[in-house]
Amino acid sequence: MHRWKRALALPVTLVAIALGFLISLQAQTQKNVSAAEQISAERMTQMKSVLSNSLAQNTKLQKDHRDLLDKLDAARKRVGTDPQLLAQLIQLQMLEGTQEVEGPGIQISIDDRNKKGFPYALSTDDLARMINTLKFAGAEAISINGQRIVGSTAIVLSGSSTILVNQVPINRTEGISYELNAIGDQDTLLDYFSKLEASNLKQNGLTVSIARKIVRIPSYKGAYSFKQAKPLIP
Repeated sequence: MHRWKRALALPVTLVAIALGFLISLQAQTQKNVSAAEQISAERMTQMKSVLSNSLAQNTKLQKDHRDLLDKLDAARKRVGTDPQLLAQLIQLQMLEGTQEVEGPGIQISIDDRNKKGFPYALSTDDLARMINTLKFAGAEAISINGQRIVGSTAIVLSGSSTILVNQVPINRTEGISYELNAIGDQDTLLDYFSKLEASNLKQNGLTVSIARKIVRIPSYKGAYSFKQAKPLIP
């Protein structure tokens, strides 16, 4: 009897150790899965919060813009109708992007929806590079999907796929492509964009079309805010 007990002692011990290890491994695995789920949920909450804050801030900026336009109209009435002064004011508005403009230029349409064999999508870096190319070509005014590009414009990714320009989502609904409008010398703009951007985009499977047009570019709807910079008065 003692020999039989001694013979079973080692196997029973090994089985107990194995069961303990499996139980411990299962508990650790469950803990890791729970932690991963919690991190994923936290990230989703953060992304929703960023988008919600951006939309709220955009609404506020639009209200500020309307208020500034009202103040500008009042200032115009106080200034009077001095042609030279009004011309300078319009020039300043055009420079800062708060004046809607129209003129000869090009209209660029880019369709980045996934095609068979070409799962390529435009990134924020792609959009920023294209805008810089147009600026380098001498564009006097640029917009992308209705958003005016100004000095303070930021092109960022919110979440996994939402692109914000001037804190406004510009993602397309199905069937609508990216549209860039640029005012400037049509031949120069067309030449620069075709050689530096369009060829690479087409190689990646995107549909690109460029047309010479009289384009209209909307005004910047945000508001400029300077917290640290102060004007230098001689």
